[in-house]
Amino acid sequence: MNFPIRRLLLTGAAGGLGRVLRPRLKRHCHTLRLSDRAELGTAAEGEELCPAALEDKRAIDALLQGVDAVVHLGGVSVEAAWEPIQAANITGVFNLYEAARHHGVRRIVFASSNHVTGFYRQDEVIDALAPPKPDTLYGVSKAFGENLSRMYFERHGIETVCLRIGSATPKPETRRMLATWLSHDDLERLVLAALTAPVVSHAIVFGMSANGTRFWDNRLAAHIGYQPKDSSEPWRAELEAREPMPDPQDINTRYQGGVFVTLGPYDTFD
Repeated sequence: MNFPIRRLLLTGAAGGLGRVLRPRLKRHCHTLRLSDRAELGTAAEGEELCPAALEDKRAIDALLQGVDAVVHLGGVSVEAAWEPIQAANITGVFNLYEAARHHGVRRIVFASSNHVTGFYRQDEVIDALAPPKPDTLYGVSKAFGENLSRMYFERHGIETVCLRIGSATPKPETRRMLATWLSHDDLERLVLAALTAPVVSHAIVFGMSANGTRFWDNRLAAHIGYQPKDSSEPWRAELEAREPMPDPQDINTRYQGGVFVTLGPYDTFD
């Protein structure tokens, strides 16, 4: 069998979405190299287990050796104190791109987040040209990753597709997810499109299924070729019956970031 990718690196492979993508991505490469700082289990046929901490520069440099492309899910994936976010999502993503430059890796799929733009209102529809309005330190760190990856494309030619992932769950669970839901099958389609499109340059794609309610417009990423097939619509009646109509004065339902807009603050001087 001919595979489009010889060796693919999946970071954050022990996390929630890493566990979803691990068996799916193996079908599309000859060797799947898996990394996380958490337990990765036992290697299946065609897998390489390479635990590493993103803030460990030497470990990440070794991790990228012999890799053709990267799906970077690693890092802190929720709001947290600044120190762990800085270590994994700031220093860590810098280490990843430096290692990619060092070893000649030409394509990275970067798991960004919808929380880069969480302070846009839910009655707005934005595209990739809308300036970032991060709702958390986590969102700020993902905006940093998007900007860093842009610099590495312009300076070193490393192509990146930044996936502003919405709510990647088995099914939508809240009214907000009627707009933000990304099915696991569509997540796979999105990542594969980002890996295999002939030319991506530096692109931002909102990670959502073909939902009836939308916060985001993906027309500027049409060249990636992502075609979602699922939709949150089958769950609309159930969710609208379960949850009352949102209060427009409630900050948690006013903005696209949902409850993230009120997480924190942090007592950094205690």
